[in-house]
Amino acid sequence: MNHLLDFTNSLKHLFFAPEIALTEISTLEKKAPDIVVYVLPLVLLITIVEFFVSYFLERKNYESKETLGSLFVGAGNLLINLAMKTIMLYAAVWLYNALPYRMAFNWWTLIPCFIIYDFCSYWTHRISHFCRFFWASHVVHHSADHYNLTVNFRQSWFQYTKVIFFIPLLLTGVHPVIFFVANQLSLLYQFWVHTEAIGKLSPFVEKYLGTPSNHRVHHGSQEKYLDKNFGAVFMIWDHLFGTFQYEMEKPKYGITSPLKSKIDPIYLNIHEFQDIITDVRQSHSLSRKLYYIFASPDHIAKRKSVKKAGV
Repeated sequence: MNHLLDFTNSLKHLFFAPEIALTEISTLEKKAPDIVVYVLPLVLLITIVEFFVSYFLERKNYESKETLGSLFVGAGNLLINLAMKTIMLYAAVWLYNALPYRMAFNWWTLIPCFIIYDFCSYWTHRISHFCRFFWASHVVHHSADHYNLTVNFRQSWFQYTKVIFFIPLLLTGVHPVIFFVANQLSLLYQFWVHTEAIGKLSPFVEKYLGTPSNHRVHHGSQEKYLDKNFGAVFMIWDHLFGTFQYEMEKPKYGITSPLKSKIDPIYLNIHEFQDIITDVRQSHSLSRKLYYIFASPDHIAKRKSVKKAGV
């Protein structure tokens, strides 16, 4: 009887944690460390090493204006993340308190949280490729014609529009600090996959984990590579939902539409939104306006190409 009572109390403590007072937000921020900021010096050092190795070996996978554009986009994104952290923390705490069940702060819960986070990340990423509105807040990451570690810095300044896809994870009652740690660990894992310096790894690793080879496929613009390998850490989601593709020939990077500037971070972040506004203004029916906002970017591009050829 005592064992059953202890087990019941343990479950109650884990799944029915008390609410978090808003006055505790500052304390909570300290519990949610800025891991990315702490690791940033190492990230920059590794990137610099890759740059010089590429330069001396004449691999030509860096281009000056493009690299500067990546650094400018990354600097802006870092500032936005620091500014948004408190806002997102307040929102996460509000939702956490609104639930009738809440998980207590416990580091072992990071394991299921990280797996569910990766599942949500898969669908967020996939939808970003099939819905133009969300593609507009993702295209900057694909706009580089060269594939190197600076591509990591090309994270949209408007990526918080996609936070809605992580609400199902928050609805599990996971502690806000655990959620933010899972987010940062996922982001850091994806750093090493943005390089051509690492070839294919063992078959098991290539099949089930995100690797440079798998992610090069994702950034490839060839027909067989388009809209493939959306997984961040685990590729199991791509196998389950039919979007996995092994690297065959060398990918051709970049997007299909030409960029007016490779270095202007504002343009790199908003040019697709500008194109959406232009298309919507030129459309005369509501259905056509909605099409240009929410349809597949690839479908829209092909439609425009056919229309242009017909003219």
